Amino acid sequence: MYTQKPFIDSVNTEKLYSAFSQLIGENKWLPCRNVGTFPVRFPSVQQPNDTGKHVDASFPGNDPNNYFEWRINVKSKGRALLMLVLYSDVSENDAPTVIYEGSHIDVARLLSKEGDLGLSFMELAGKLDELPKRKEVYATGKAGSVYLCHPFLVHSAQPHRGSTPKFMAQPPLLSKGELSISDFDVGYSPVERAIRLGID
Repeated sequence: MYTQKPFIDSVNTEKLYSAFSQLIGENKWLPCRNVGTFPVRFPSVQQPNDTGKHVDASFPGNDPNNYFEWRINVKSKGRALLMLVLYSDVSENDAPTVIYEGSHIDVARLLSKEGDLGLSFMELAGKLDELPKRKEVYATGKAGSVYLCHPFLVHSAQPHRGSTPKFMAQPPLLSKGELSISDFDVGYSPVERAIRLGID
């Protein structure tokens, strides 16, 4: 969990704050105090063993130290956004994260049947191949690019076929509370509206 000032500054800019408020709502998110973990990819001819589809979990299960038991529920308890922060230039050859376009709506529909407890990271991962096939989009860009993604977005890693190591962080944007998806008829944020599309 990197907390050095340059990293913290990189995810606490006026431009990002404005986007957070547009997507989540004013005063509904917490500023980032670390940039999470760094997936680093090196060029290799070998197939990596961690390229499965997944959705990042947001709150602890029975064992807070076991990330595979962390959970996701339909109100996205604890997480407002998934962020992909590029700290190196990433082309299509540099193992960009694979994003499955529109998959967050499928996940919302799946989670809507699981109540407040939701599903664990591994339980949800085991169901993702059953979801409708979605277009694959690559998270490419220059160093400094930040992808702001719906917290239910399905994504995966892939092999590195380029020549320069890839550095990326994937911090959550933490929410102050659960998202509102059925409490009132107007005023939903874009992230909340996307969940409602999946469960209506």
